[in-house]
Amino acid sequence: MARHDARNWHDCTKMTRLFLVASILLLQGASGQRVKVEPEVTSYPGQTVNLRCAFTDATGIQLTMVTWIYEPKEGERLNIAVFHPNFDPNYPDSPVKGRVSFTPSPPSLTSPSIQISNVGMTDEGKYICEYATYPSGNEQGITYLVMLAKPQNSATIVTVDAGTKPVVVARCESKDGRPAAQISWVTTANGNATTVSKPGTDNTVTVTSEYRMVPTAKDNGKDISCVVSHRTQVKPDSHAMKLAIQYAPQVSITGYDNNWYVGRTNVVLTCQATGNPVPVTVQWKTMTGEMPDTVQIKDNQLKVLKVDDAVNTTFVCEVKNRIGTGKDQVTAIVRGNRLPEKGPTTGSIIGAIIGVIILLAIIGTAIAMFRKHRNNKLNGDGPPKYKPPPPKKTNSSANRTITSSAPVAEDTPLQNQSYNTQIDEPVTDLDAHHNDDDDGYGEEDRDHYYSAAPSGWDDPGNNEVPPFYMRTNRDPQDYDQGPNVNRGDSFVSPAMFV
Repeated sequence: MARHDARNWHDCTKMTRLFLVASILLLQGASGQRVKVEPEVTSYPGQTVNLRCAFTDATGIQLTMVTWIYEPKEGERLNIAVFHPNFDPNYPDSPVKGRVSFTPSPPSLTSPSIQISNVGMTDEGKYICEYATYPSGNEQGITYLVMLAKPQNSATIVTVDAGTKPVVVARCESKDGRPAAQISWVTTANGNATTVSKPGTDNTVTVTSEYRMVPTAKDNGKDISCVVSHRTQVKPDSHAMKLAIQYAPQVSITGYDNNWYVGRTNVVLTCQATGNPVPVTVQWKTMTGEMPDTVQIKDNQLKVLKVDDAVNTTFVCEVKNRIGTGKDQVTAIVRGNRLPEKGPTTGSIIGAIIGVIILLAIIGTAIAMFRKHRNNKLNGDGPPKYKPPPPKKTNSSANRTITSSAPVAEDTPLQNQSYNTQIDEPVTDLDAHHNDDDDGYGEEDRDHYYSAAPSGWDDPGNNEVPPFYMRTNRDPQDYDQGPNVNRGDSFVSPAMFV
């Protein structure tokens, strides 16, 4: 319990101290705001600057005296101007004596502004307007005098040789500026910058920046810009340049098509070279040391008037500049026969044919798929929407009329019997019993409808009485038997014999 009370007492004491400190700072801020000055004044060398000061609210306060104090960035405070209502203004010894004065003249305690003429860079610093008051004591306001000097900006390219170590390729300088300038670089070259500052004349600053990189031939001629930003400039000052990197010639031979055959005329090899500085000499030679008689050389071109076995060699082109030498070579192979040359449009024709074939294949595939889809819809492919009816069952023998006038003997051959097949046979639609599971037609019964018997011949079911020509052990008296019709069978009676 005692520990808890002690902790609470400590917290209360801490809060009280913070409150007191905040109150003191608030009072000091409120009192300091009564001395009104400009926070910052800028000027160029040789100009006259006005440093204004005023006491905004003197109610209940007696203003006794005003003192202007100069505090340089390096050095001690110095009184430069003092005013007391009972005395004349006083200007103690200081760097600005003879150039500082109260304005207006005579001054007043409520507005004791001063002016400094012919200011220089060394006049930059802090100027304090301090009031002696009663009973508040001293109150003050601070003005910073910033001296500006527009720098002289310049940029140069440093010509270097291609190498493997970082070197300075460009410099940029902002000379005698105040305050110090800011320098940046804009380029696609891969490098970095180093910037240094040093004091200039009359308290100014000179800033120098160098751009370093590993110089290569491919970087030659790339754009690089130095951008200088300064307070005295409306916009940044940009200096555009191009990198200057010297390198030995880079050489390549063009014109050989691998089709030099005996008798070919006027074939040309061209020696192309780039370098910095520009190459000045081009020399053609062969690996054997002797140049064929049919070869003519002019500048960077080698012309073979007529191809023969003598030009079956290696040609070398050497190019020189101040940095070094570059060379390239090509080996010419002389053929006995000319290679077939492809026409300029062969490739395009082949490509067009292939494209047409592919297009036709795509169109044909699309048409086939469309027709198949349409046929499927028309034919109803897929799961059947209804069950097809079974074949109709007929007893053709029962509907035929024997035309013979004599009774048919039991042993009369079937070939001698004549039947009239012109009369329509009555049939029975068995659809009504197609789906009955107990109608007497099983899988074995259905096989009769798909037998290989000739059209029009009966194919009786399992429970039907076969016709006389299909029965065995026939009895004549059986001919007159009535039909034995079962459920689901045809109700047509057997044939009647006359």
